[in-house]
Amino acid sequence: MEKRFERSFFEHDVVKAARGLLGSYLHRNLGDVEFAGRIVETEAYHQSDPASHTYRGMTERNKIMFGEAGFSYVYFTYGMHYCMNVVTGFSGRGEAILLRALEPVSGTKEMFRRRKKAKTEIDLLSGPAKLCEAFSITREQNGIDLITSDELFLTRGALKKAEKVKVTTRVGISVAIDKEWRFCIKDNPFVSKGKPSF
Repeated sequence: MEKRFERSFFEHDVVKAARGLLGSYLHRNLGDVEFAGRIVETEAYHQSDPASHTYRGMTERNKIMFGEAGFSYVYFTYGMHYCMNVVTGFSGRGEAILLRALEPVSGTKEMFRRRKKAKTEIDLLSGPAKLCEAFSITREQNGIDLITSDELFLTRGALKKAEKVKVTTRVGISVAIDKEWRFCIKDNPFVSKGKPSF
């Protein structure tokens, strides 16, 4: 679970990388506590995609998405939630993978302290805002190198023998709703309850 990614893994098309990230792990080190979760749901967002933050070009908010692959892009939404993405592709091309759901692996007790509304482990990390709250991820974690950092980083994992990938349209968007760019581990109970666009 501790094998780090090479940056080259993320220097691919975002759709390919989003699917390939399933089964890998997100880690968060707060010094006194360490969290880890297995990635069970992702979505891809590309510069050519009207649903992407980069569709209209670079801004102060989204400039991380135009940078080097393997960095975190964390944004604030609806005036209350944070969402975490992993930048992919090459510099100058704005694309990233939204982490939509994790399966808790370690630090679960501390996750519940941060997510007081969660009653079960299944509900703990089953959504992009939920996992950020549980892992204490905010805009302060925007722009972290997920390849080399010890604060917030990714390690390699894989699908288990019986697991299969389910591909659907994305959740909670109103444009480009036909793109089947959401990937999750089929029948995994920790996948978010969000409904695909159609």
